[in-house]
Amino acid sequence: MMIEKEEIVSRIKRLKQEKDVVILSHYYMPAELQFELADGGFVDFVGDSLGLSVQASNTHARNILFCGVRFMAETALLVNNGKNVFMPNPSAGCSLASSISAADVRALKEQYPGVPVMGYINTYAETKTELDICCTSRNAIAVAASLEGDRIIFVPDLYMGENLQKVIKKELGKDLILWNGSCEVHEQFRNFLPQMAAENNAEMLFHWEVPEEITNMMDDGRKGIVGSTGDILKYVKESNASRFYLASECDLSVALKKENADKEFITPCVKCPYMKQNTLLKLLEALEAIGGEAEAAYRIDLDADIIAKAKLPVERMLAVKI
Repeated sequence: MMIEKEEIVSRIKRLKQEKDVVILSHYYMPAELQFELADGGFVDFVGDSLGLSVQASNTHARNILFCGVRFMAETALLVNNGKNVFMPNPSAGCSLASSISAADVRALKEQYPGVPVMGYINTYAETKTELDICCTSRNAIAVAASLEGDRIIFVPDLYMGENLQKVIKKELGKDLILWNGSCEVHEQFRNFLPQMAAENNAEMLFHWEVPEEITNMMDDGRKGIVGSTGDILKYVKESNASRFYLASECDLSVALKKENADKEFITPCVKCPYMKQNTLLKLLEALEAIGGEAEAAYRIDLDADIIAKAKLPVERMLAVKI
């Protein structure tokens, strides 16, 4: 029997209170999973992966339900000691996180002895155990500045690394040694270069993860930004422009439109198939399972040894001032 959407939302609101759950939702979630408390919804926080994990650590909730992909929920487990972490669909993976393993990082360290390894937060916990320090798309330059030496191994995103290299070389005089990983969503935007070029009256919103051939458009004087999701949101809010071209996951436009109702956003609407494995009904099913025999199917568990080792590069990153 099909449950009406209003009934699902009502059940979610009731169960999250009964079971002491804080609900986190990434910007790339379907719009129905970005329904915040302030708007009469059920989501406590909408944001990027690390920001959500840190926000959860500042709440008293015993249980975290993370609407995102698995590496995000693993990171929430790392920074929330003693709390239980669940996902609506724990099998939701990530092409970028899957592009590198702990063994790959060990091999890089053998190839480049003594060179520090800076790993994007978009990695699985087991991979993090071999990193010297983590970074996000927002703090990567500050983290790079905190490391000694004139070379840094950056994993796993090749395109983000190429884009960062321009800034890091100019500002810090350091070179990045890159790994050939990528986000299957952001790399698709190279197919829309002609469309972007034709949008002469729109300012460009490029995530660090898009291929360098796209961000090179900015060298020709196009207005816009290359940066993190947070950078993009801030840029649009402060810009006087009325029209923007978004080269990032389609549902980021939900937050952009919510905060900038008077502005227009053009996007090819490339969606992440892993993020979209989270649905309203799966969220409800996970909530119903928490505290019962079925909760193991939704719980994120990691070996104690992996947690202890993977926490270190995350904690080192959080100690860097930006």
